[in-house]
Amino acid sequence: MSALLVFIGACLFIVSGLMALTRNVARHLPAGIHVLGSLIGLIGCALGLRGTPETLALPWGIPAGEIAIRVDALSAFFAAPVFLLAGAATLYAEGYWPSSRPRAAYVRCFFGVLSGALALVLVANHTIFFLAAWEIVALASFFLVGTDTTDSAARYASWLYLAASHVAMLALFGVVTLMHSMTGTWRFALLASDAASRPEGRAIFWLVIVACGIKAGAMPFHIWLPSAHAAAPSHVSALMSGVVIKMGIYGLVRVLSLFPATPAWMGGTILALGIVSSVLGVAFALAQHDLKRLLAYHSIENIGIILIGLGAGLVGRAHGAMTIAFLAFAGGLLHVWNHGLFKALLFLGAGAAIHGTHTREIDRMGGLARRMPSVAAGFLLGAIAISGLPPLNGFISEWLVYLASFSSVGQLHAGWTWLLLVIIGPALALTGALAAACFIKAFGAVFLGVPRSADAASATNALAPMRLALLPLAGACIAIGLVPALVAPILALVVGDASGVSGSVTSTFAALQPITITLALLISVAIIALVARTRRAPYVPTWDCGYAVPSPRMQYTASSFARGLVAFFAWAMPPVVDKPRPFPLFPAGAHFETHVPDTVLDRTLLPVLRRTKWLFAFARYVQSGRVQLYLLYVGAALLALLIWSSR
Repeated sequence: MSALLVFIGACLFIVSGLMALTRNVARHLPAGIHVLGSLIGLIGCALGLRGTPETLALPWGIPAGEIAIRVDALSAFFAAPVFLLAGAATLYAEGYWPSSRPRAAYVRCFFGVLSGALALVLVANHTIFFLAAWEIVALASFFLVGTDTTDSAARYASWLYLAASHVAMLALFGVVTLMHSMTGTWRFALLASDAASRPEGRAIFWLVIVACGIKAGAMPFHIWLPSAHAAAPSHVSALMSGVVIKMGIYGLVRVLSLFPATPAWMGGTILALGIVSSVLGVAFALAQHDLKRLLAYHSIENIGIILIGLGAGLVGRAHGAMTIAFLAFAGGLLHVWNHGLFKALLFLGAGAAIHGTHTREIDRMGGLARRMPSVAAGFLLGAIAISGLPPLNGFISEWLVYLASFSSVGQLHAGWTWLLLVIIGPALALTGALAAACFIKAFGAVFLGVPRSADAASATNALAPMRLALLPLAGACIAIGLVPALVAPILALVVGDASGVSGSVTSTFAALQPITITLALLISVAIIALVARTRRAPYVPTWDCGYAVPSPRMQYTASSFARGLVAFFAWAMPPVVDKPRPFPLFPAGAHFETHVPDTVLDRTLLPVLRRTKWLFAFARYVQSGRVQLYLLYVGAALLALLIWSSR
């Protein structure tokens, strides 16, 4: 039943998208069908999380292909956020991108196709079907990222995303082919016991690191992510950041779960990748002036935290430290849920702010908390959660990874992989501190102070569907943070499916629950007291430092707030500063601007491509479209094969 319900939910997503293109259809009918698909899919996932796998197989005309669906605890765990976030984003879009807005049918169509294909990726039990659904996700995302065809930046972001996705697809082709050569089946089947030590097994590992690293946006494979998330409509960005990039995590976990055993160096590689992604992701976020690019770089940071948990789990399992392995796996996998919830909440909140001010520039917003109180509250809640602070859900998953690192200190094993386990704690502490600083900057500049532009001053509250879509996400963040024991049995099943490691976190959550509830009550009392005091306090102007007429431009900007922290990471992301030349005696005006290019894309990859552009010119000549030239290639290849075979 679970497999059938998930399949029906995915199909309803696709039907709702295609129905949006139909004329004379009721205005809200496609959205209603989409929400119905979300509810049915969530029921199927809930049944799948009971631990009893169910399969569904349908014929397919493609050779060696089959529509094979298997809903087990692992696939249901990853698919559940898809249905929840897709439903919330659809409700949000009813106010954010209504049918009267240009290209509304276009956006709704590809959003429905994206949601349905994404759900099918996560429950596919046949590698050919898996690849087909993966490619549909990439194509639908490409069209959604490039929704604004008049914006050159959006067109650039969409093509960059498509190019990166096709590189990932080529790597996945290699993974699927090698797995078929080792198992003799196109299904996801267990590999041989010595697979990790064989050349084919090592090739599978490196190829899946490339493919899933690109899709997840881990550093240094993240080149497509900041621009794509910034260019897409905000409800699409919420789905892409909340669950689309988790396709990479799911693919990595699913493939590694097919290895009966993995050496410590595999886990150490993933762990090192996670540490680099988490620290540098949040460092790049601090330097951003664009609100959506800031949130996009935080996706890289949180993918890093997930990879830290998975890598630490593999290292602990390889060394026989099963308690450490279970805690790390549980923390990393729970963060898949948590990140999807609070990042979607943040993107939807940011979308409402952008919708009201008509700009993504943080320094042109300000004072929106008075105009959008519910949006500000939702964004603040998401900011606390993403910073890993109690009593919300981000703290729970990160605390499990912390416990795995703390537990490793009392043990001693040889090798660099164990050393990485020890430094997880400091790395996560640095990441959390930088994330808190970044969101103090973002929330303060966007929602506090006074408006910094005329559009910010005239902004109005978000529409009711947009505000309503925030409620289930905020409620889930609070519920997991205050009552984490609710997810303890689910985590035990999912960790078992993903790694074969058994254990329980019920006792850990039981110890945390009184602390988080007490802290939540104290925070609530403090907020109520602050609000009551604010209402009684008389209004007085801000101290103006001697200026007779202070203006909004005299507020701290987001850039100035983060300047010191950005300078600390100048070795990894040197800023480009456009500052005024020496002033004349009576200057007419001045301009000061800082920009931090992406180190991998802007400072490394693009310069290399520009210097080797002659290769592309040569390739264009080789692929000229002349049949005679292609026949010459075939003849030359046959001649070379004959010479080689005659040796």
